[in-house]
Amino acid sequence: MEMNHEDLTVRDKLIYHAMTGVCTPHFMKHLYLSWMRDPDYSIEENIKGYVPMANESKQQKLKSAIQTAYSRMSYEELLELYRSNDIQILTILDNGYPEGWFNSYLPPIVVFCAGNIGLLEQPCLSVVGSRSPSAYGKAVLNEMIPPLVVEGITMVSGLAKGIDKMVHAYAIENGGATIGVIGTGLDVTYPRENASLQRKMLAEQLVISEYPLGSKPERYHFPMRNRLIANLSSATLVIEATEKSGSLITANLALQENRDVFAVPGNITSHLSVGTNQLIKAGAACVLNATDVLEEMRTQWN
Repeated sequence: MEMNHEDLTVRDKLIYHAMTGVCTPHFMKHLYLSWMRDPDYSIEENIKGYVPMANESKQQKLKSAIQTAYSRMSYEELLELYRSNDIQILTILDNGYPEGWFNSYLPPIVVFCAGNIGLLEQPCLSVVGSRSPSAYGKAVLNEMIPPLVVEGITMVSGLAKGIDKMVHAYAIENGGATIGVIGTGLDVTYPRENASLQRKMLAEQLVISEYPLGSKPERYHFPMRNRLIANLSSATLVIEATEKSGSLITANLALQENRDVFAVPGNITSHLSVGTNQLIKAGAACVLNATDVLEEMRTQWN
């Protein structure tokens, strides 16, 4: 069941397996750690070490999925496909790989990038919030984003509806930089209403994904995507979130990785403020304007 390329480096093998679309982030981490210890360790041995011996059916299922992926396209063909689409490939072994990702519990082993990859080395702030923001949430963004952009902070979000979309758009409108972290392949737009924004960011900003070309918007992709957003920046700002908002997943991931979380307080009678108000009650920094955010971030830089 081995690949046809016996001379592939560890980096090449990791990229090839990421391109197959059948290796989960956890299995990719397993492959990385295994091949760093022994580059000659076979994929079959890796599967046995990852999937408990008692579960032979799962082992066989994973073997079969990888074998099918091998048969579709060679590594060279896949590389050419990505090059022809102007997609750059960043791995955990490369210079320029973000320190926040490297030091996280589940780092993305391979990331597909389109646009200005140099933005990954700039000071970043992750901004998340409701997919259906109120007039208050929109006003907060409109007030906060421009001063942060002027200070050279790159805005990171998930190219979703609502707050995410507005973060990217405001950053661009104010001459700043922004990074979109998506839960699909770079050739897939979700939601479709963000198609024009995603095209603009692919060309002028940066869009990144842990998922290979063609990957559809599966539900389980987005919680995994959130960890990339949380760990790319030293801090996460939450603007409007319901009690069960996906934004709270990102905020909690940031806290688990010892990163700062800022929250904008809201009306205690609004369901869109329950999540942010609870974050503040639990110890998140309460920020009322861009100056508060900058002061908190400068404390980190110093």
